[in-house]
Amino acid sequence: MIFSLPDAEATTRFGQAIAPLLEPGEAVLLYGPLGMGKSTLARGLIRALTRPDEDVPSPTFTLVQFYESDPPIAHFDLYRLTRPEEAFEVGLDEALDEGCAMIEWPERLGDDPGRMLGPDRLTVTIAEDGEGRLATVSGAGAWEAKLKELHV
Repeated sequence: MIFSLPDAEATTRFGQAIAPLLEPGEAVLLYGPLGMGKSTLARGLIRALTRPDEDVPSPTFTLVQFYESDPPIAHFDLYRLTRPEEAFEVGLDEALDEGCAMIEWPERLGDDPGRMLGPDRLTVTIAEDGEGRLATVSGAGAWEAKLKELHV
């Protein structure tokens, strides 16, 4: 599926649309170059699960931020990882045991992120589209069916 995201507000709304479909043990993988809006999408999703004024800093330097919500969510930025196994050192497995994970730079998990994440994943690849963005979305496991419920 492909979604047009003409501006930051549309990207935020897209994150908000994903939020109610998330269940414990699931991961959302955000691919795209720097400046594509991955953090904007993550912020929209997290605020939809927590509260509209939740402080949602980018975890670029901390690598992960945990949020109390239903389900609990952890926001990972794996850009600075040098080995896939380092994701476990910052709590990826615990995040998926207790809730769900939003992962920026999932390519740092290696060629097959599924081996580290489990079967239920939503993959979002954001690319430039003129002044806006295009989000190409695919699902694995439970997300294959959930994609039909995703409306922006």
